[in-house]
Amino acid sequence: MKKQSTFEQQLGELRDEIDDIDQQLVALLAKRRAVTTNVGLLKSEVGMPIFAPEREASLLKVRRQQAIDAGLSPELIEDILRRLMQDSYVSQDASGYRCVNPACKKVVVIGGEGQLGRIFVDLFKRSGYKTQTLEQTDWPNSTEILADASLVIVAVPIRLTNMIIQQLNALPEDCILADVTSIKESPLYEMMKVHNGPVVGLHPMFGPDVTGLVKQTIIACEGRLPAQYHWVLEQFQVWGAKIYPAEAHAHDQAMSMVQVMRHFSTIAYGYHLMAEGADIAQLVEMSSPIYRLELIMVGRLFAQSPELYTDIIFANQDNIAMMKRFAYRFLELLEDVQLDDKTAFTAMFSQVADWFGDYADIFLQESKAMLIKADQLKKH
Repeated sequence: MKKQSTFEQQLGELRDEIDDIDQQLVALLAKRRAVTTNVGLLKSEVGMPIFAPEREASLLKVRRQQAIDAGLSPELIEDILRRLMQDSYVSQDASGYRCVNPACKKVVVIGGEGQLGRIFVDLFKRSGYKTQTLEQTDWPNSTEILADASLVIVAVPIRLTNMIIQQLNALPEDCILADVTSIKESPLYEMMKVHNGPVVGLHPMFGPDVTGLVKQTIIACEGRLPAQYHWVLEQFQVWGAKIYPAEAHAHDQAMSMVQVMRHFSTIAYGYHLMAEGADIAQLVEMSSPIYRLELIMVGRLFAQSPELYTDIIFANQDNIAMMKRFAYRFLELLEDVQLDDKTAFTAMFSQVADWFGDYADIFLQESKAMLIKADQLKKH
């Protein structure tokens, strides 16, 4: 009994010590967040972007080495720091931003009350721009709303984009016209045809659930008079976004593989699971972290608007040929399996691995962290 009592006493003392350390950690994290908020205020005064990649990389390198010297896992410390950095970006994000172009008369976001449009409306307002939305019910007053606009952003569903653009033939000559759809060739053509002023095609590579633009990518496709719309791209960078320039045709070709093919194959996989009568609960329980993550991504798609994915897949008929090639290659590999030709299948696998090159190992390392988090989610 006495031995048990001693054990319980020692365990209690150690747990009290851990509790004390945890309290100190929480207090330190609160102190850190207060400092990062002040950093955000200071940055906003001078117009410095929230995200400083060089600073982040340097900090992580130093702290990883410090962890090694202290006998701690550098991966653990990096994971903690990245979470803290993300939180600090949120705290800085609430501080407001510099207005890159105070001479801008007004920003009009067509579809600004939609999920994506609201993000840009909020950011422009927080940067001090006079901002107005233009919705379907506002079209009788559209001439008045657009009359003094310096920037007009079309943020409506893909199926409506060209129709809306074709009605914008009375914009001020120096007004910047932009769209934010996931295809670029067709909208750019329509914008260049209807408006003689500066034109740029934008594709935000994020969804409506983002809390800010830090580390988010916006693809920019040049239309006309880039020097006149450069301030818009600079404003995005102040918000923390990365601008990736691309030619419209190259963009649409890439998106056919990055978005269209992946969405279509994911939808087909979900359809197949349903048609086979799969037990989702059982699949989840029997899945390893990577298979659970794949199921999560499939389920995530079906939790969203079917119109969104229908618009993306149906927007460009040229995608059909690419998806047919994908289906042909699927059947080609299936034939190897049917013929029990393991040699041909292995040769194909090695060929693709060589094509991925260093990216295969890079993606392997990145996926490990994702799988650990997926496993943690499963346990909770």
